[in-house]
Amino acid sequence: MLSHRGNTMPASPIRRLIPYANEAKRKGIEVYHLNIGQPDIPTPPEIFEAIRNFPDKVLPYGPSEGLPETREVIADYFRRYGIEVSPDEVFITTGGSEAIIFSLMAITDPGDEVLIPEPFYTNYGGFAHMS
Repeated sequence: MLSHRGNTMPASPIRRLIPYANEAKRKGIEVYHLNIGQPDIPTPPEIFEAIRNFPDKVLPYGPSEGLPETREVIADYFRRYGIEVSPDEVFITTGGSEAIIFSLMAITDPGDEVLIPEPFYTNYGGFAHMS
C-alpha cells in the first residue's frame, strides 16, 4: 500500500518518453536525449586504475555528507567567488535530482506553494508535489 503522496505523485515525464525514444531508435531514427544528465565525457583513467588497485575486499560507502576533502574543495571554490561557505555547510549528493528533493524537503511543508519558473526540468513539478 502506498502513501497518499505516493499515489498522487505524477509520473516522471522523462520516464514516460523513454519507450517512444527506444522505439524510434529501433527504427533507426537518431535520438538526442535532452533529459537525464548522463555523463558524456570519458572517465579519467586514474579512476579505473584506483579501482583495479584497491587493496581491500570491500569497497565501503563514503561518509553520508561527502568526503571531507571534497567538501573542502567545494567550499574553496565558492570562496574564490566571494561566497563564504564552510565545509560543514557542504552536503554532497549523488545527483542533482537528489539535491533538489533534499532541498525542497528541508525548506517546504505539505501545502506550501512552490513556484517553478519556465523553462524547467520536467521533474521539478513532481519533486515539488512530493515535498
